[in-house]
Amino acid sequence: MRSSHLNHRDEGEFEDDSVSLFEGDEGGLEYGQRHALVTLLKQRFISARTHPRDWQVLVENERVLRSRLNDLFLDLAIDRGREVAWKRQAISETASRFPTLLYDAAWTREETLVLVHLRDRLRAGVASGDVRVFIDREDIVDYIATFRPMHATDEAGDEKRARNAVASVVKSGLLIGAVGDDRYEISEAVEPLMPLELLAELLEALQKANGTEVVAEEDADLFEEGLGRLDTSSPGGSDYSTNLADGSTNLEGQ
Repeated sequence: MRSSHLNHRDEGEFEDDSVSLFEGDEGGLEYGQRHALVTLLKQRFISARTHPRDWQVLVENERVLRSRLNDLFLDLAIDRGREVAWKRQAISETASRFPTLLYDAAWTREETLVLVHLRDRLRAGVASGDVRVFIDREDIVDYIATFRPMHATDEAGDEKRARNAVASVVKSGLLIGAVGDDRYEISEAVEPLMPLELLAELLEALQKANGTEVVAEEDADLFEEGLGRLDTSSPGGSDYSTNLADGSTNLEGQ
């Protein structure tokens, strides 16, 4: 048993292969494994790009970390090609719902449009051979504006919601940079974390309502009541849906 003075050590003083980290410690994981597990639980995803040390520990200890997540009714999803990993709610074989540590985080309509645009730009950049894909904040804001109904009068309010949507996606880690930056790198996690079926269906609905890049006035009820709900399951096994009636998208992932 290690003495209690370990509680006063800085994080960097612990060795990755340390097991007993505090007085009375009955845990079976080494420090590095515990750190990776906590990061997985706290963050929507980890990647070799954003969490290089935790990613390496995960790759080397996948089975034990998967086991610890399973104990919490969670599963581990890994996209090895893009070097991204995330947790997801485990699904019962009997279709009953397990207790969950995850919560539903609602994406607004504007945030959903940001995600659609980012995924499209990321795929285009990768197809062109870009190792890293960047995007300007004003590019995103302008894209959201193309779906603004022509009859809408609160232009300032719409722009504020668009900029807040960009800030929200930055905080989620899917745009890499500081909230106030003018240019961001698109995270490689966008594609594996965003369900293709939902985004494709959302884009189809938007395109049907808008043959050009601007929503016509007669089609401005796209996000108003009466259009129902699009439900699908994300690659992470989370409940991820867009409600076109209230303009929200739910991702249970944290």
